[in-house]
Amino acid sequence: MSLKNKTLILTGASRGIGRAIALELAQAGVKLVLSARSREPLEETTQKVQELGVEAKAVVGDVAVAETAQELVNASHELGNFHGFIHGAGVLNPGPLLWELSEKQFRDVIDSQLTGGYQLIRFAMPHLLSTGEGMTVFVGSGAAEFTMTGIGAYSVAKAAEEHLAKQVAAETNEVVSFVYRPGIVETQMQEQARAAEGGGAAQLRPVFKGYQQQGILISPQQAAQALVQILAGNPRQFHGKVATWQDG
Repeated sequence: MSLKNKTLILTGASRGIGRAIALELAQAGVKLVLSARSREPLEETTQKVQELGVEAKAVVGDVAVAETAQELVNASHELGNFHGFIHGAGVLNPGPLLWELSEKQFRDVIDSQLTGGYQLIRFAMPHLLSTGEGMTVFVGSGAAEFTMTGIGAYSVAKAAEEHLAKQVAAETNEVVSFVYRPGIVETQMQEQARAAEGGGAAQLRPVFKGYQQQGILISPQQAAQALVQILAGNPRQFHGKVATWQDG
């Protein structure tokens, strides 16, 4: 499937996997509406995309807020040929046990992944269904399937987000919806977990330091390249399912 000249929304685009996905999509000729909460790094990503000769717009804000999600969809229509979104925004808040997290810390994790995904569906899906095509991709995690002390809220959020993607797939076959698990990637989240503080940190830090010491971390670029290969191939085969970086 050709991605060239189609417009996609990409959340969490300011750094790490999100920035890498933006650059890979730009090289494939995809027009992009990029979103993150941090203005400066988001603008850096947008500039890098534009330097590759692709149209791109930046929308600073929290995708869990309805107005931000609506602005993303509106900006996509301005670029034309709106084809869907990749929801990569996420917060980890590693270290504390569940009951040690403040309400704000817990909501930041849940909202960035689950509520943000819902808001994108809410505003994007009517437009995608009107064209009879498109895609909704949710960046998931193996953490959705297991418990790990110190990242409890993240595991809950990813499990819910992945179910959200599968629920969308169950409700329509016109728009392709699937989960993409990028693997264990060297990102800021990995750094945060290696330096975590709180009641679960003593169990959490050795796990994430072990990933680094064992040399099993992949780069954001590897994760991004695999996703773009999936999108440019036959993404429908993963409708309602989980794809991994190895599938790319």
